[in-house]
Amino acid sequence: MRIRHLRIVVGVLLILASLISACQPIGEGPAAEGQSGSAKTVESMKVAFVYVGPVGDLGWSYAHDQGRLALEELGVETAYSELVAEGPDAARVLQSYASQGYDLIFATSFGYMDSVIEVAAEFPEVKFEHATGYKTAENVGIYDGRGYQGWYLAGMVAGAMTQSNVLGYIAPYPIPEVVRNLNAFALGAQSINPLVEVRPIWIFAWFDPPAEREAAQALIDAGADVVARESDSVEPDKLAEEQGVYAIGYNVVNPDIAPQALLTAPIWNWHVIYEKKVRDVAAGTWTNEPVWWGMEDGVLDLAPVAEFVPAVVQIAVEEVKEGILDGSFQFFCGPIYDNAGEERVAAGECMDDPALLSYDWLVAGVTGQIPQ
Repeated sequence: MRIRHLRIVVGVLLILASLISACQPIGEGPAAEGQSGSAKTVESMKVAFVYVGPVGDLGWSYAHDQGRLALEELGVETAYSELVAEGPDAARVLQSYASQGYDLIFATSFGYMDSVIEVAAEFPEVKFEHATGYKTAENVGIYDGRGYQGWYLAGMVAGAMTQSNVLGYIAPYPIPEVVRNLNAFALGAQSINPLVEVRPIWIFAWFDPPAEREAAQALIDAGADVVARESDSVEPDKLAEEQGVYAIGYNVVNPDIAPQALLTAPIWNWHVIYEKKVRDVAAGTWTNEPVWWGMEDGVLDLAPVAEFVPAVVQIAVEEVKEGILDGSFQFFCGPIYDNAGEERVAAGECMDDPALLSYDWLVAGVTGQIPQ
């Protein structure tokens, strides 16, 4: 389903008002509005998860499910539903968990947003957390990670390894999150190899193995010798192995799937957020304050770079990663031009969070336009 940019940007601006006015760091400490009530133990908590894909996809849903399993190690009772379509099906599943007395429900796909808001209004005593969305309510919080950090590093590796100077990128939906990651990938590649061109294909799906494989083949046919995917299946990785080109994975990494092709992957550690949120609900200190954490918080990382990548490239990537961790490396700093030649970020300036959260243009070196 195509998502209107204007609707997203308006919602993002509403979030930003709460972020800017908040007196405490994002995701830390109690706040007056949206605070939970009575305290309970972590072990007595019941927490449910709703996934858009299968937990065995080795992708987005798998990564979230690893966070769920980490909660079980703390003694939390958990449940999950996989392959839940965005729309009425999601509302039905959310209602079912809420009516069963679950204390906290995580909805892990952007398209669940309206269903979360709808069901949360029916169950004010239940806390809901929605991944990557922009709508909140008194009992609804939102959370995400700064995925662009990992994508910039992955772009550095891809830019160093390409020989054709053409990088492919399988993009799921034209929303700010995906646009931001795509641009970060391109800028990271250009920092190593200014000649690279990044060609995205928009597949309008998060998990669609046949469509992902078809897109990967089209990119390879167009000259890409590195194929990155922000989609969830490993089919593009496997195809890259078969075709003798390189791949950039996502969410998790399994080198055995494409040992000669897989360069690295931005990966998620969702348990960091999940454990924080569960402890807050248990302690009665939960708030609906938005969370947007990064690599420095442990929420995401870069998978080990393949051993066959030259050591000088690995060292360069590690140096930038260290800069991310200590805060010395700044992203999206000018001069940055869009792919129509217009200067979007002036020299000496960097994009702030409001601009990043409403990203709706492609940097120079990325082909095509964002679908409407």
